Amino acid sequence: MPLVLNEDQNMLKDSAKNFCTDNTPITQLRRLRDENDPLGFDNETWRQMVELGWAGITVPEAYGGLGFGYMGLGVVMEECGRTLTASPLFSTSVLGTSGLIYGGSEEQKTNLLGQVVEGKLLLALAVEEGAHHNPYHIKSRVVKTDKGYEITGSKNFVLDGHVANKIIVVGRTSGKDNEREGITLLILDRESAGVSVTRTTMADSRNAANINFDSVSGELLGEEGKGAEILDKILDAGRILIAAEMLGGIQECFERTVEYLKTREQFGVPIGSFQALKHRAAQMFCEVELSKSVVLEALSALDENSDQIPELACLAKARLNDTYNLVSSEGVQMHGGIGMTDEYEIGFFMKRSRVCEHTFGGSAFHRNRYGILQGY
Repeated sequence: MPLVLNEDQNMLKDSAKNFCTDNTPITQLRRLRDENDPLGFDNETWRQMVELGWAGITVPEAYGGLGFGYMGLGVVMEECGRTLTASPLFSTSVLGTSGLIYGGSEEQKTNLLGQVVEGKLLLALAVEEGAHHNPYHIKSRVVKTDKGYEITGSKNFVLDGHVANKIIVVGRTSGKDNEREGITLLILDRESAGVSVTRTTMADSRNAANINFDSVSGELLGEEGKGAEILDKILDAGRILIAAEMLGGIQECFERTVEYLKTREQFGVPIGSFQALKHRAAQMFCEVELSKSVVLEALSALDENSDQIPELACLAKARLNDTYNLVSSEGVQMHGGIGMTDEYEIGFFMKRSRVCEHTFGGSAFHRNRYGILQGY
């Protein structure tokens, strides 16, 4: 696997960096938070992202997309992570699009992917039912009726669930609550009869929703009872792409901290000259460099459809969870008292790190899953 970006990917990365720096600084997230914006993201900024083609980076050209692959989307997510950009890019263009690509029928792909590319359709994935990530712990019941399929149950932590036009919902047609077999995926309209959405705001000021489904009609995505095969692919893509976003946040947080160490003085000298802080900064540097390699390898595996995707998804998510936690915590502490204030931006990275850390599995979950995948 090549662990370097090609010329086209570097150009996309530079373009994304310039866009995010100019259009989505952290001040935008602060404004969205303070105004309690009903969308949770800036709609005009999202429209510009769509015009740049970001919504269709992973969509095949046959359906109107760029067909640029997950590595291309990964470098965009990385730059979004640097400025903590709030947008539906992850929920729609990673989770929702992956669900259609991996599990959609030809008709579903033709009808829906083009709308995603044009920015006319927002998607969300509803899988979680408990306080911790457990994708097979599904109690929501899917039943087949004369008119199709209906789902009844509740979901929490649905990213951008209150703004999505369509929701991919994970339910169960058979089997026990924790079994992999018997899981079925439906795609349905958020405004369908029987759907009740409650918006929630997370610690990082980003969107999630709690959603109840009361005999809601939906369209089958994939095969009945075989949804776990599609769900695994969606979640692994999501884990790797959010790891790419986390990498951007990690690098920005680290660079800001090092710059502060160079300029903040105590006893007449920069605090970066203190040996203890040098050692801590050196440890962070090593962890950041390791994280870069892990994310590049995982993104390459997605594009190559490698059989190692599940293992690399676990490796990437666990590594980036730990690194973001470390770097953001050290960043706040090394900034001292001012790092704890809301007016200083370093604290925003710590809040984002904690939410990302528990999105689709914390480190303990992925170490356990990795061991299971290895036969332990």
